[in-house]
Amino acid sequence: MTELLSPRTTSETSPWTSAPFRWLLLGRTVSSLGSAITPVALALAVLHLGGSATDLGLVVAAYALVDVVTTLFAGVLGDRFSRTLLMRGSAALACVSQVVVALSLVLGWATLPLLAVMSAVNGALSAIAGPSSRAVVPQTVPGAALPRAVSTLRLSQNTAMVLGFSLAGLLVAVFGAGWAIAVDAVTFGVAALCFAAMKVERLPAPAAQSLLGDLRSGAVEVFRHTWLWVLIVQALVYHLLYGGAQGVLGPIVVTRSYGEAAWGWALAALMGGFMAGGVITLRYRPRRMLFAGTVFLALTACFPLAMALHVDLSVVLLGAFLHGLGLEIFSVSWDLAIQQNVPPDKLARVFAFDQVGSFVMRPVGLALTGPVAEAVGERRWLLVTAVVMAGATALALLPPSVRNLERQA
Repeated sequence: MTELLSPRTTSETSPWTSAPFRWLLLGRTVSSLGSAITPVALALAVLHLGGSATDLGLVVAAYALVDVVTTLFAGVLGDRFSRTLLMRGSAALACVSQVVVALSLVLGWATLPLLAVMSAVNGALSAIAGPSSRAVVPQTVPGAALPRAVSTLRLSQNTAMVLGFSLAGLLVAVFGAGWAIAVDAVTFGVAALCFAAMKVERLPAPAAQSLLGDLRSGAVEVFRHTWLWVLIVQALVYHLLYGGAQGVLGPIVVTRSYGEAAWGWALAALMGGFMAGGVITLRYRPRRMLFAGTVFLALTACFPLAMALHVDLSVVLLGAFLHGLGLEIFSVSWDLAIQQNVPPDKLARVFAFDQVGSFVMRPVGLALTGPVAEAVGERRWLLVTAVVMAGATALALLPPSVRNLERQA
């Protein structure tokens, strides 16, 4: 069932021989580094301007709301027009928008409404690039190299984000939030140059349809594959419950039980799991990739379960690590399954539906977790979260197409 790559197979399926892939890898990695710095810098900037937690929530919500609303439209654009053009245009405009934010903070004319508006602008730009940056991967490498390309991209981005999170606090403390966001602007500029250097074969122009017609075609493609819509529904459940577990209850329960530094250690363990999962997927090639990936996805229940129980901190850290490990192995299998089984001219729209389906419930979960946890108890709700996450993953394994879908390379 599982094949470990031999040296000969590795050389034959290496994506590194492709110049477009190398430019894509560099651009996505650099922009991920900057994108990890900005949330920390922006949060501190809002607080330094006298904003409250509610104000910060509104600024962050502006980004998330516009991102979700724009994503489906971006999927249509990614299938109609040049994906590399959308990526470099989005990166270039994001560079400009972050320069505006940085200057407003450095020169002292930033206001909370301005930061909210620019946050919404950046949410739209991120959404425009998102589906195309995932859908363009098969255009940069031969089919045999696609599995390693997906794993390499995710591993490099996760590594960049760990570094970005680590640098963010230091940059803000030494230079200020404005200069930290200026670093993000530079990374977007570099990414735009990288995407401009990518030369990929253009796909045939799709038949002309209305915007709603294109969206309908994308939805039909999603529902044509049982494994696709079933696992998107599973993602809805995951983000509805786990978003609140990590964003609301986790910091409260862990810091109260183990001290203020413990939550940072837990997040570090989580990112460590992501990186370990990425390394594993470079060589782990299960034939039934979605079956194996979904089984590993069940490990995500370990983190809320450990937080729900009165256990040693080491168990909580292990739960966080296993969560990241399982989610990353699943995510690589998931991206590869979509890229190998969806027609190239519909890839961006399918990825757009995937992104919206995955994240649209997260704000709802964040809003409901606090009141629900107050009513039933924090640890009890974390336990419910773990049980439902594990149960939803088990149910997702019931359709034969999830268990039997095989990788093509």
